[in-house]
Amino acid sequence: MTDPLSDVLNVLGARVIRRTRLEAAGQWALAFPALDRLKFVALLRGTAWMMLPARAPQLMSAGDVCLLGRAAYAVASDPELPPLDGQTFYGADCDAARLGGDETVAIGGAVSFDPGNADFLLGMLPDFLFVPRSSAASGAMATILGLMEGEAERDIIGREIVSARLADVLLVEAIRAYAGSVEQVEIGWLGALSDPRLGRVLRAIHGGIAQPWTVAQLAGEAGMSRAAFSAEFTRRVGQPPLSYVRAWRLTIARAALTHGEETAASVASKVGYTSQSAFGHAYRRAFGAPPKADARS
Repeated sequence: MTDPLSDVLNVLGARVIRRTRLEAAGQWALAFPALDRLKFVALLRGTAWMMLPARAPQLMSAGDVCLLGRAAYAVASDPELPPLDGQTFYGADCDAARLGGDETVAIGGAVSFDPGNADFLLGMLPDFLFVPRSSAASGAMATILGLMEGEAERDIIGREIVSARLADVLLVEAIRAYAGSVEQVEIGWLGALSDPRLGRVLRAIHGGIAQPWTVAQLAGEAGMSRAAFSAEFTRRVGQPPLSYVRAWRLTIARAALTHGEETAASVASKVGYTSQSAFGHAYRRAFGAPPKADARS
């Protein structure tokens, strides 16, 4: 069966496009605006506070990693400090900022998606995912962070490509570790992936997106009654089962069209639409434009 997380990251074109470093000492605080992106922040040394709207400040220590969604956030030595605009410290040609010393060292990575494809994943992830070094699944992350720090200190050929690949792996390992913390993700897409019954359904959907799925068939995959399955899937994932199927079909279609891989007709068939008009209507309703608007020649 298809691994839904790998499937989503591949189709959406997720990749770490920019890696940043922060070294700081004393009193400092930086704020960053809300953006349509996913970002990881990892502490290599010292401590720092992460602050997001409507959340209590989270203290991070060396080895901790967090993932940030669309929300604005601030990072600081003290959560009571008024933050400066963090973007002024990172220009077009500057990926490192130093504020008074290196008592605290953090690295970050901005994850981009193919144009128009971020909504599917960002809409289902919380704005803040915290993975402490003490978590059971953090061993792989510690290894990767050590390798990333080692690459940063080596002036050797291939450093950029190795660092980029390590950043991609760190992103996946952080999501894995968070998803493995059942108490944190009882609700949400990651929690559903980790659930034996709902995870089996999601793997079936992603492995056979063109199938004419019905609620009864998906309930059979879960080994549940239709009513119980539909209610549990909706509660955990945030949308009914067939709405999820439709959203993923159209996300795949949009990615294929923007890549110029196939015609609208072949894409429609590939994702399970037997009628061009039904595909066009669903596509327009989801994205506000017909398929041809996203198609590349």
